[in-house]
Amino acid sequence: MKKCRYLSVIVVVSALGADWMQFRGPGGSGTSSETGLPTTWSSTENIVWRTKLPGPGTSSPIVLGKRVYLTCYSGYGLEPGKGEMDKLMRHLVCIDRDKGSILWTKNFKPLLPESKYGPGSNESEHGYSSSTPASDGKRLYVFFGKSGVYCTDLDGNEIWHADVGKGTHGWGSANSPVLYKNLVIINASIESGSLIALDKDTGKESWRAKGISSSWNTPVLVDVPNGGTELVVNESQAVIGVEPANGKELWRVTGFGGYVCPSVVAHKGVVYLVRDRALAIKAGGRGDVTNSHVLWRGRGSSTVPSPVYYNGYLYWAYGPVYCLDAATGKEVYRKNLSTGAFYASPLAADGKIYFISRRGGTFVLAAGPTFKELARNQFSDDDSRTNASPIVSDGCLLLRTDRYLVCIGKK
Repeated sequence: MKKCRYLSVIVVVSALGADWMQFRGPGGSGTSSETGLPTTWSSTENIVWRTKLPGPGTSSPIVLGKRVYLTCYSGYGLEPGKGEMDKLMRHLVCIDRDKGSILWTKNFKPLLPESKYGPGSNESEHGYSSSTPASDGKRLYVFFGKSGVYCTDLDGNEIWHADVGKGTHGWGSANSPVLYKNLVIINASIESGSLIALDKDTGKESWRAKGISSSWNTPVLVDVPNGGTELVVNESQAVIGVEPANGKELWRVTGFGGYVCPSVVAHKGVVYLVRDRALAIKAGGRGDVTNSHVLWRGRGSSTVPSPVYYNGYLYWAYGPVYCLDAATGKEVYRKNLSTGAFYASPLAADGKIYFISRRGGTFVLAAGPTFKELARNQFSDDDSRTNASPIVSDGCLLLRTDRYLVCIGKK
């Protein structure tokens, strides 16, 4: 099989050869400036390598140099109504980026009891490994819900372990670590109803912001045009901006209710989000900015997938695929795709938007104001779920199913 090109130069922001070191990549944006990415693939076409994983998971892979890291679970939660919880095990897996071979696997015994996996349970929709690791290039940071946050070196050796709460929920735990300067920030809404910042070197708590309810999403760092950085999180009753250095609340937009899963995305100081409606919020406000900083409210909703901003448009899929004008919130198009639900968040790159459905394959659409389906790609020999968001790595896509990690490269 043909290998993708690999550059040895590492850069920070989307470029050829860039590392992808957190959920949805640089800035949590779900975008890449790489070109030449594949449009079509199958079980045999444009497959660079495919690696059988130790178990399923909803977390996405990350890439650092010639290594890929991701999490899995095994022993329990594989079939509803079957198995014993005390056999549950979580895994951190390191895979060779060029060859696809597993270099090592580290096992993490969970703190029990976890939320139960049973017939018809919501936990059964995604399992026990939904948090994507994060890296600062020196260490790995992994979140396993009530079992805590682990910091390891790049070979998986534990440096510290921190507790962020013992709460559980029937929908499990999902949020991924966010790194800011010397801090690891965790949305521990389920575990303790808090945003918690830990010192990267020691794991000791630096600050805690309480009152984060029913929030299954990863916060996003937003650069404010007039200077500074804000951490923005979607919470049950509000969208909240906080000071990432100390957890102090800066602003909030209210008028919501219910649980919320989608993360926000940001572009040039504007925060975009989708929950029971789509919104654009100007960052940088103070206090309750519901009436002053909401730029528009648009049609459409999403229960799980986050949106993606790409070249002036906002895209997401949850049943229908939506495209909104990011400047005005006006609906550009809404089209039903011939498949079931989406849990993965879309990826935008190379003039294309990749939408990964749970069981119906990957839909590749042309970016822009006209709906154009370029391809629908499925693996004929893998009917397992695909809940994880895809990533870009050196001219290839890395796509994780419940059985495999697949490197898809254009030939």
